[in-house]
Amino acid sequence: MARFTNAALFFIASMTSVSAFSAVPKTGVRTVITRDIKTPDPVPFEGQQAALELMQTGRMYRYNIAPGEESAVSLCEIDVAAYTGHKYCVALNSCGSALMLLLKTSGLEHGGEVISNAFTFGAVPSAIEHAGGKAVYVESDYNHVMDVPDLEKKLISHPNCKHVMVSHMRGKVADMDAIKELCDKYDAILLEDCAHSLGVRWQGEHTGHVGIAMAISAQSYKMINSGEGGFFLTDDALMAAKCAVYAGAYEGLASKHVTVPGPEVFGNLPNELPNYSVRM
Repeated sequence: MARFTNAALFFIASMTSVSAFSAVPKTGVRTVITRDIKTPDPVPFEGQQAALELMQTGRMYRYNIAPGEESAVSLCEIDVAAYTGHKYCVALNSCGSALMLLLKTSGLEHGGEVISNAFTFGAVPSAIEHAGGKAVYVESDYNHVMDVPDLEKKLISHPNCKHVMVSHMRGKVADMDAIKELCDKYDAILLEDCAHSLGVRWQGEHTGHVGIAMAISAQSYKMINSGEGGFFLTDDALMAAKCAVYAGAYEGLASKHVTVPGPEVFGNLPNELPNYSVRM
């Protein structure tokens, strides 16, 4: 059963009103949200000061750092990876880019089918199309999460599909153990879209550990706010190396990352993969 951290609970409480399935309270007074739910909390003063100090240096490009220094982006990657419990983290310009690179780095071929939630946000099928894939939709159950029996039907009816991307919409998590079992049974790669589930745990771990890799969002309406942004997280060294190169770590720039594997994993990747320039 999914468990929510205090931060996620606060987010859900502040962003939603009374459930559509709940009755009017016994007091006869319905709870009403008066704040503009699309207005994020202000950036703390310490964050404002840090941004000002960075702008004063003029070195806002993540690779424009001196030897031995760590960029502001690298520091973010360290904190995010520590929070979710993943070995590797690459910061990107959006969660949509992270979703696209989940598919590219896990071997999606052009025209390949990707199974995903029917109940999701437009960025998910858009990322599938961006990666050259074709979306196949799975119905949702009463809890608005991926319906496991329908997932098996789709895996059977699409035997060539090798990717399943589960979207944890509104922080709701499906039966990930059952989904993983089906992915293993039908030889499909499991990926997790955790744009809405930062702070949500499954079986004692942060969401994103049942699949081989996950993506989170730092877009303004999410749990952390950088205006736009996203993070690719995984424990798979080769996927992380590919992601960094696709994102824009050309030539020897991977050495300026902290949360990626060593040069032995990168090998000749900078000369083999395109640079999409989607880094943060």
